[in-house]
Amino acid sequence: MTIRWRLREIMARQRMTNKRLAEFIGVHPNAISSLKNQDKMPRIGGDMLNALCIHLNCTPFDLIEYVPDPANPEQS
Repeated sequence: MTIRWRLREIMARQRMTNKRLAEFIGVHPNAISSLKNQDKMPRIGGDMLNALCIHLNCTPFDLIEYVPDPANPEQS
């Protein structure tokens, strides 16, 4: 099982740059770049998740996707 992090897709769909999102949230653009380049869900706090959702006009469920492991059918 994998929880896939979809920040890169959400930002691309909205044409949101690292710099602009970082300014909205109050972090360095490198922090956004690091989050965006994750494939699996990173360890982030509720405040950061809330800020991402507010400024990207999305829900936590938009940012994550459950991908079952095809090698382990018990996880489906």
